[in-house]
Amino acid sequence: MMLWLWPVAGYIAGSIPTGYLAVRLLKGIDIRTVGSGNTGATNVGRVLGRFWAVFVAVFDMAKGGLVVAAAFAVGVSSPWVLALTAVAGVVGHNYPVWLRFAGGKGVATTYGVLFFLDPLATLIGGAAWFLLLKGTRTVSLSSMVSLFITLLALWILGAPPPYVGAAFFLVLLSIWRHRENIRRLLAGSERKIAEPEENRRGPKDN
Repeated sequence: MMLWLWPVAGYIAGSIPTGYLAVRLLKGIDIRTVGSGNTGATNVGRVLGRFWAVFVAVFDMAKGGLVVAAAFAVGVSSPWVLALTAVAGVVGHNYPVWLRFAGGKGVATTYGVLFFLDPLATLIGGAAWFLLLKGTRTVSLSSMVSLFITLLALWILGAPPPYVGAAFFLVLLSIWRHRENIRRLLAGSERKIAEPEENRRGPKDN
């Protein structure tokens, strides 16, 4: 029964509000009141700049992923427990209890937890994200498509069914969290990176 404490640990670690804390400490403001209102790295970048966006993204990857790694390290072998621990980490990031369940969109944390389940498939997805971002300059589109590619890589490479199931759920969760972005993508109004400042006063996004 102690094995089921790992998903609980995953949720608690995932719910550490990295972006919220960084902006609160450095700017003295609540990130949920600016930009998109999300606590993820993309919104942090708008407030604090690229360095802190990268810092938050790396921490968000680590906070969920290291719990999965710790489970492996102590000998947890059940694919179901490991998969649920991974999912719980992302759910914690998206719906942190400390911020009344208002968090980020979970892309970085998803990559963090999936990396420790299947490094090769996740690196393939990460490479796809980089190439898509270079080509489209759209974070939301790059994130959703690259996570789907990661899911396909897990399936093609023969990952255990619980890992594939976890990735499938996380892809669906990402789509749900990006639903406003999808509407803007369809309308042709989604924000791209490195746009002039005067073009950044649009509706809330990623």
